Amino acid sequence: MSALLNLKDVHAFYGAAHILHGLSLHVNAGERVALVGRNGVGKTTVVNTILGLASLQSGQVSFRGQDHTKLRGYMAAQHGIAVVPQGRRIVANLSVEENLILGAATGRKGPWTVSEVYKIFPILQERAHTPGTALSGGQQQMLAVGRALMANPALILLDEPTEGLAPVIVDQLAVIFKQVADQGTALLLIEQNMSLVVRVAQRYLAMAKGSIVAQGEVVNSREGLHALENHVMV
Repeated sequence: MSALLNLKDVHAFYGAAHILHGLSLHVNAGERVALVGRNGVGKTTVVNTILGLASLQSGQVSFRGQDHTKLRGYMAAQHGIAVVPQGRRIVANLSVEENLILGAATGRKGPWTVSEVYKIFPILQERAHTPGTALSGGQQQMLAVGRALMANPALILLDEPTEGLAPVIVDQLAVIFKQVADQGTALLLIEQNMSLVVRVAQRYLAMAKGSIVAQGEVVNSREGLHALENHVMV
């Protein structure tokens, strides 16, 4: 099976700071992969490298078998890569529905429409004409996920999607993420909430000092959770 997303021996920088050191990873079509590790090990830099926002000095990024080494961030959605960014980045002067419609700006065809997003996030329909930034933190995260779905992507990058959220919202998102993947969308989940990881991911990649140091299948059990927590402490 050829990978949907493939990073091979990637070295990425911010200015003179060398963040990713020969990192390699892949995500297959429809697969749910978690990228775990302590703060500061380079997880968000992986996202920014895929999106063309970090400086790639050597190595290769490919998507659907095509070289994306020179991809620019504004082109990612056109190629089928959507992101739910850390901090959500809801557009302040747009309503909930306008934020969703913004996600469809690339015109990619697929199953996700405003009405379909409302089916999985009914609260967004109830608040469709409310300013997006007037929502609660959990509702804003639902909006950020819905906006990403509106691009009808093949892959969604989820950067710390449960940060600061109540456990009940995390539980809802875990169910939604699996539903999304079941419809064929691959997920790369950057997350420190290991209980979410064991519920959502099929495979994990553990990072330390800008490299992948461990990987394997995710086991949804107490033992699996303990093993993942140990990898995060690397």
